Amino acid sequence: MTEAPELPLEMRRDGLTPAGELGRVRDEQGVLRQMGPFGQPAYLILRYEDVRAVFSDAARFSSAISEFPDADGMSEKEQAQLRAGNLIGFDPPEHTRLRRMLTPEFTVRRMRRLEPRITEIVESALDDLERAGKPADLVSNFALPVPSLVICELLGVPYADRAEFQDRTARMLDLSASVEDRNAARQEDRAYMTSLVARAQAAPGEDMLGMLVREHGDDLSTDELIGIASLLLLAGHETTSNMLGLGTLALLRHPVQLAMIRNDPARVEPAVEELLRWLSIVPSLIRTTTTDVEIAGQTIPAGSLVAPSPLAANRDRALLDDPEALDITRGVAGHVAFGHGVHHCLGAPLARMEMRIAFPALLKRFPGLALAEPDTDIEFRVFSAVYGLKTLRVTW
Repeated sequence: MTEAPELPLEMRRDGLTPAGELGRVRDEQGVLRQMGPFGQPAYLILRYEDVRAVFSDAARFSSAISEFPDADGMSEKEQAQLRAGNLIGFDPPEHTRLRRMLTPEFTVRRMRRLEPRITEIVESALDDLERAGKPADLVSNFALPVPSLVICELLGVPYADRAEFQDRTARMLDLSASVEDRNAARQEDRAYMTSLVARAQAAPGEDMLGMLVREHGDDLSTDELIGIASLLLLAGHETTSNMLGLGTLALLRHPVQLAMIRNDPARVEPAVEELLRWLSIVPSLIRTTTTDVEIAGQTIPAGSLVAPSPLAANRDRALLDDPEALDITRGVAGHVAFGHGVHHCLGAPLARMEMRIAFPALLKRFPGLALAEPDTDIEFRVFSAVYGLKTLRVTW
């Protein structure tokens, strides 16, 4: 059995609360050199202004992946195939080329056209949750199915395959799993996506994969199409599902604020922004310095890994007063839960819409929603690169 790695500071939480040391190091030092989850030293960047500066400067802080940190046993060809199309692992101009093809599908206007269908999906998931009978697991009956079905329909992935791709995603993101297990999941994912892309190339549908084949088939290689599809499927269901689960738990622990959303759905937009800030489910992202840089008075050599932390930045007093408190009435602008700069999350409008629809619908359908298990029994995905819940037992 593989021994679980020691968690880097930004991944240590007590339930919904980051480790107290994270805030202390941010306020006193601003930068911490530590070992990352793959045994490589990295500089953790903690202050709000510094995190934004790193995200904004692709020239000095590169996103380009030259080698996967856990690529033991993987050939250069296999790594190149996994990099292809993964726009979060490229800098401009390659990143710009890939993103430009996808941006029209994720505009606010395009998302508004999806709103009626997303509402139907949410209501159907609520029906399933009710049919499951109380107590029920909110994660498997609501938080995971909603974004999974949305991204499946948008991308052109058979929803019947959801159990398999959800399992693969969890294995790829599990930092306590062995390198062999994570790489096996990656290869399984690539094989699955290869079959979907081949199907789209043979008969392009009206979904996003079909659009990419029809409109950009001459500009994108097959490997790039596979990489784009893999990234969108993973990001499209994993992040929003964890926000729906953790966000519901946060509201249940703040019943006055939960009641505000239940009684006045207009409050949901600032609530979503505050939950994104407060939870910050992606604890850090990796960049590589292309030159010597100075951050918080510390010189970081060229070629170093840096890990700007949205979690630490979003709880910095430089962003707002009383950052440790959850206050859905403020809906602070400027948080970095979706990143910042050229790599700002492409799917942010979709994620916001899903949450804006899902939270009020859930609380309206189940006005007596409550936890059906003690707080101490709730299991979190501690070792996942995207923080979340394993399950959440609720009643109503």
